[in-house]
Amino acid sequence: MERMMEPSLTDIDDMIVHEKMQAALEHQSEAWADGMADGIEPEIIADAAIALAMRETVRLHGEDGAEAMLNSLRERVLAGEFSPQRTIQ
Repeated sequence: MERMMEPSLTDIDDMIVHEKMQAALEHQSEAWADGMADGIEPEIIADAAIALAMRETVRLHGEDGAEAMLNSLRERVLAGEFSPQRTIQ
């Protein structure tokens, strides 16, 4: 019988990060829904979320780290990663 390969530590770390990302997205979705239920426009919720994320990024990684993240996000936006019409295969 063929023995299944066990996941490496890197694979396990990647799975943990993925699970944490999914949980964080669920929390963000709940906060978004709460804001909408309170009558806050989606544009205002989005602006507030981005402002908070940038403040935390600057606090954790400094301005250079925040700029690097923005550059990465720009490339991802241009690649269509966040497009609602994007399909994952």
